Amino acid sequence: MRATQLSALLLPAALMAALTVAACSSSNSQTDPNSAAADGSNGSPLDATVKSDGSDDNGLVFGVGKGLKQKDSGGNSDGSGIGVNAFLWRGALDTISFMPVASADPFGGVIITDWYTPPGTSGERFKATIYILSKELRSDGIRVNIYRQVLQNGQWIDAPVSDSTVGDIENKVLARARHMREQQKASG
Repeated sequence: MRATQLSALLLPAALMAALTVAACSSSNSQTDPNSAAADGSNGSPLDATVKSDGSDDNGLVFGVGKGLKQKDSGGNSDGSGIGVNAFLWRGALDTISFMPVASADPFGGVIITDWYTPPGTSGERFKATIYILSKELRSDGIRVNIYRQVLQNGQWIDAPVSDSTVGDIENKVLARARHMREQQKASG
C-alpha cells in the first residue's frame, strides 16, 4: 500500500521532468521567414534559435547566452551577451569604479551603487543609479541619478544634487564609451 502511494507521488514528478527535458531538446526549431524577425532573432538578448541553415548561433547554456552578438551604432558586433550597449555599460562601470557597486543588471541595464563618502569629507555621502536605455551608443541612451545625503545632528538628511553633476557624469560615461569603441575599431 505504501509503495502505491509513493509511486503515485513520483509519477507526476517523473512526467514533468520528462516533459521539461523534451521541451529543451528541440533540434528542428527554425524561424519563420515571413515573421518580423526574419534574421533569426526576436530582438531578445536571450533568443535561442537555430538558423535556417542549421547553425546554432544563439544557444543558451545554463541561462547564459553563448555566442550572442550585439551590434553597436556603427554596425560592429561586440560579441557581448548583455541586453544593452556594451560600450555604455562598460563606460558606466569604469566611470563609477571609485564607488562600491551594490547591484548590476547587464540585461536590464541598471547599475546601483552603495553609499560612498569621498575622502576628506565625513559629513556627506553619495549614491548613484545608472540606467542604460539603448542598445546603441547614443547620448540619450544613458540616464544617471545621483543621491546626496548630509550628516546633521547624527542623522543622514537628503540634500539636493546639482544638475551639472549629473550631466558631468553622463558626459564622462559617454566619452569613455566612445573611447572604448574607437579602441576596438582601431584594433580590429
